[in-house]
Amino acid sequence: MSVKLDPGYTPINEGASLYMGSGAIDMFAYTYTGWRDETDSWKKTAYLGAALMNSPIMDVKGPGVAAFFSRICVNSFNKFSVGRIKHAIICNERGRIMTDGVVMKIAEDTYRTYWLHPVLGFLVNKFSGEYEITANELTGQEYFFQIAGKKSREILEAACSESLGDLKFAHHKMIKIKGKDVRILRMGMTGNTAYEIHGPMDDATDVYSHVWETGGAFGIRKLGQLSYCMNHTEGGYPNIHIHYPLPWFESEALGFDGLSAYLADMPWFAFYNYSRNLIGSVGDDLDVRFVTPFDVGWGNIVRFDHEFTGKTALMSEVEKPGRTVVTLEWNADDIADVYASQFRGANVEPYEFIEDRPNDMFYFGGASFTYLADKVVDGDAVVGVSVGRGVSNWYRRMISLCFIDPEYADIGRELTLLWGSPGKRQKEIRVTVARFPYLDFDRNDG
Repeated sequence: MSVKLDPGYTPINEGASLYMGSGAIDMFAYTYTGWRDETDSWKKTAYLGAALMNSPIMDVKGPGVAAFFSRICVNSFNKFSVGRIKHAIICNERGRIMTDGVVMKIAEDTYRTYWLHPVLGFLVNKFSGEYEITANELTGQEYFFQIAGKKSREILEAACSESLGDLKFAHHKMIKIKGKDVRILRMGMTGNTAYEIHGPMDDATDVYSHVWETGGAFGIRKLGQLSYCMNHTEGGYPNIHIHYPLPWFESEALGFDGLSAYLADMPWFAFYNYSRNLIGSVGDDLDVRFVTPFDVGWGNIVRFDHEFTGKTALMSEVEKPGRTVVTLEWNADDIADVYASQFRGANVEPYEFIEDRPNDMFYFGGASFTYLADKVVDGDAVVGVSVGRGVSNWYRRMISLCFIDPEYADIGRELTLLWGSPGKRQKEIRVTVARFPYLDFDRNDG
């Protein structure tokens, strides 16, 4: 993607002002009006976000495209029709998620994908001859905006001057915004009303500006990078790199022989998994941080009517699930004690910081990407792994997701979370199993 700093433009709200297309536009800020206002916006009005502008995008085309995707994904694509969208998951032979993302059927023989590459590109190379398929990488050639919240449909309809009432969940269609051809996707993985806006990168500035200006009358907000990463825990949607790492370099003997060498030629795609900084009381136990579709609540997506990598392992998960996913509410007094430990004098070792960020995403990690995961225990027994801690301003709670032994997943159960990396001062924090998803708004999947 061709993006450069505009040296003559003053950043707004500590945001990054960037050139895209023909003019300066502020769409990549860490935060705009503050994370509290931004995370509340989609409950009250709507937000416009560009956090996924650097999404890996790849088209796969050919007569065997449906059979190929059924071969590599836990999903079946036999009845996938033009105009539909699927949440696709690729696993290794242990049933661990290698990546997940969106597959959109844009023609009878063409699937457009988001976040499946570079694993997808590796598999296309491996199976292209068998399935008569080719791939075309489009990363950086297409803009990718998100608009979500109770007024998002009204805003989009005003921006395009047509009804979107016929666009159902998990469907897409072409419209025009300010004379530009635009593809609208009806998404909302967390269940709220949400859309994605896609089109050629050269049109990004015009389309973004028009939607933003149209939304002003509805109280729309811009969503910063920080707030984007906070919505997933509250909405009950575990997300790669936010809630779990991917076993790209641990799967050579698990159906992905040669993937490491393939990734060596595209280190920018492999950044999240090249050099992981593992913190939290789970420590350097990487294996427990990897997840299956059942761990994250996506068992309903898995179809056993076809052969795919990881099928045998996942069938055993059906018979005896190892983990499921819940929300944890953190005890306010224990949180306060962690915070207060910073101010008890130089002779008192403080607990690891919890107050310096509203969620456990680390944006300035240098050459490595940081993953934080904490042990959840019942007495002496480790029963789960807490990830994605964040502050819910709407509910006035600190919450996290937990991949947990199903025996301990009943709502209201009181457990203990161990805060602090091994070798550091650690704090036992009381947590309570709460509803999942935590967001209790009406879902709008229709």
